[in-house]
Amino acid sequence: MTRGLWWGGPSLRVAAAWPLLLVALLLSGPWPAAAQWVSAPGEGWVQLSVYHQFTRTEFDRDRDRDDLENDAEAINTVAFLTLNAGLLPGVDLWAQVPWQRVEFNDVLQNRTQTGFGDTRVWLRTAPLGYLGIDFPLAIRGGVKFPVSDFQVDSEIISLTDGQTDWEVMLELGHSFWPRSLWVSGWAGYRWREENDEILREFGNQAFFLIQGGGRAGPIGYKLVVEGFDGQTPTIEGLQIETAERELLQVAPTLSYPVGPGHAELGAQIPLLGRNQLAGPSLVVGYFTEWSAF
Repeated sequence: MTRGLWWGGPSLRVAAAWPLLLVALLLSGPWPAAAQWVSAPGEGWVQLSVYHQFTRTEFDRDRDRDDLENDAEAINTVAFLTLNAGLLPGVDLWAQVPWQRVEFNDVLQNRTQTGFGDTRVWLRTAPLGYLGIDFPLAIRGGVKFPVSDFQVDSEIISLTDGQTDWEVMLELGHSFWPRSLWVSGWAGYRWREENDEILREFGNQAFFLIQGGGRAGPIGYKLVVEGFDGQTPTIEGLQIETAERELLQVAPTLSYPVGPGHAELGAQIPLLGRNQLAGPSLVVGYFTEWSAF
């Protein structure tokens, strides 16, 4: 077993306890039916989130925060359009399409790539609802489709790993109504297929997300804690432990009513990681619900 983000040193093992703490919290109180968050048939929501990151630092292969080599700087702008739609009672659909502008500059050359990223589609179901149980548990499964091939070229930044991912996750949530407080989260596993063209298997990933928030007058607030831990990649038949990827980050967000939805402003702050950029991202977005009836 690799020693990654969830089973590394003492500070990293604390991160692994978050999903267990969430479950303990959720099991400690009542479970009103209103806490179930799977969208009803003919209803759903749309969210547009734009992330902008400028950084000269990274988490290196030893998990240390360090400057990028060759006086490099990374400038990334990514827009995620996410659609949710209720299909059947207790079943809804998620779809997410990203658009990316990725720039990486160093003393050798400047590289820029713009285009759509890999598309993700999920189906989510609340199985206990069919038994008349209000316990707000859901299971979500999905697939990531590559939009292009992974490009092995030092002068080109690839917008994709060029292979298909499959993932499944268990979701829980709770509303503390009549107080405007809520908490939800998920934990899951991602199977990453091999990219046969370049003989590279990027390594499966375990991941989790926990979020909680509420409202203070018209202002909404939310704090997200999320992370993933990747297994050892295989490159041309060899397992390369120093290429493992890990990340733990937090994302505080504020929202305010604008038109039919809410405008959002926040940040995404990496705390720990391995082979990942270490700089924070500014996040702006808009969220609105919709109904076909």
